[in-house]
Amino acid sequence: MKMNNSKVDSLLAGGESGELTDKQKRIVEAAIEMFSEKGFAASSTSEIAKRAGVAEGTIFRHYKTKKELLLAIVTPVMGNLVAPFIVKDLEKVLEKDYEFYEEFLEAMVRNRQAFIQKHLPIVRILVQEIPFHEELRGQFIEHVAKDLYARFANIVSHFQEKGELVQMPPTSVVRLTISSILGFFLARYIFLPEYEWNEEEEIEMTIQFIMNGVKAR
Repeated sequence: MKMNNSKVDSLLAGGESGELTDKQKRIVEAAIEMFSEKGFAASSTSEIAKRAGVAEGTIFRHYKTKKELLLAIVTPVMGNLVAPFIVKDLEKVLEKDYEFYEEFLEAMVRNRQAFIQKHLPIVRILVQEIPFHEELRGQFIEHVAKDLYARFANIVSHFQEKGELVQMPPTSVVRLTISSILGFFLARYIFLPEYEWNEEEEIEMTIQFIMNGVKAR
């Protein structure tokens, strides 16, 4: 996916974007594209420099290592894009009153689908690199996981009290729910994007699969 400086600005909004030179923005743009397409390990600084239209030495004048370049992209994105969109944008779903857990699930899946479609290059980088970089895992836990998991568990507890969901630890219901939804999104957008997907049918089956597992008998 080809990016431009305005997209780089929006990704780094509130971070260091306003201080980046045009060359730095081109480097960040090229790095996002390369890391998304090939992964961090398989992307070389020479390839990034070529795509950015700069000398390789220019990258190292701004970023000491390729890892530093990755963190320069992901750190502000985690704090200013991922956290707001995963947590704040998801608040539209988390704060609404739903009569049924299934209704909540569908709203959440639709919300996250729109987020992934809009920010797929960054999502790819996060999915590919978080397992291999302790810094990224720490940022994800700090900015996203703690708050989201707790609030999700509260919603599960609410529906358990109504007698709609099975009585098991709310965190287990959250884990099983997120695992199923994440599995669909990973297959659809990361691992098998070329597959001929019937998204509406897949979303419905995913929701029904979850409900069959967590619904009170």
